[in-house]
Amino acid sequence: MLRLPRITVEVPVLAVGAKPADYEQLAAYTDGLRRPQGLHMTLLHIGMLEDFAADVAEWTKGTTDSAAAAVATVDWLRALPVLEGFSGTAERLVLLGGGRVSGLEVDVPQGVRDFQVSLVHALHELLDDLLVDNPDDFILSSRALGYRYPKWRPHVAVGKPKPQGHSGERRSREGGGSWEIRPLTVEFGPSQIRNWQLLPGSGDSLA
Repeated sequence: MLRLPRITVEVPVLAVGAKPADYEQLAAYTDGLRRPQGLHMTLLHIGMLEDFAADVAEWTKGTTDSAAAAVATVDWLRALPVLEGFSGTAERLVLLGGGRVSGLEVDVPQGVRDFQVSLVHALHELLDDLLVDNPDDFILSSRALGYRYPKWRPHVAVGKPKPQGHSGERRSREGGGSWEIRPLTVEFGPSQIRNWQLLPGSGDSLA
C-alpha cells in the first residue's frame, strides 16, 4: 500500500491579532514559536491512511481488508462538507501533548463545535460501513486516530513551552498548565483536508 502523509480535517489560521507583533508577543511564553503561515486548528485527526486501514482490518479480523478500508476512507474524505471561514478568540495558552506543546486555546462559535461533532458522527457512519462494531471503542483504541480525550478542545499549537514559563504570567484558575494572555482574535479559513492532493483518486490503486 502507498504510504501517505498524515491526514487531518483542519482549518488554516489566516491571522492572529491585528498585526504581526500580536502573534510575536507569544515568544515571551513559548520557545521555537512556529511560523504564522503554517498554523492550523485540527477538527478531526485520521492519521496515516495505511495505519487507519490496518486498524480497521485488525478490528474486523479481516472481514474488511485494509485495501478496501483505504479506498472507502478516501472516498469518504472527499465527500465531507466544507466549513466556511470564521473568527475565534484566544485568551490563554495551554499545555498539550503531556506538556510538550504550547497552544492557543480558542473560543469558537457554536457552529464550529456543531461542525466538529458532525465530523465525528460521519466517522461513526464510515466505521459502520466498514463493518466495525463498537465504533466508540474503536475510536478510542485506534493507534492511527490517536484519541486521548473524549471531548474536542479547540486549539492552535504554536510551539514548545518555556521550561520555567514566563515571569509575568498569571496562572489560570485551573492552576499549572495554562497562562492568561492578552485576548487575541484568530481568523480561520475554510476547512480542508491536509495532504488531500496526495490522496489517490477513486480509480487509483492504493496497493
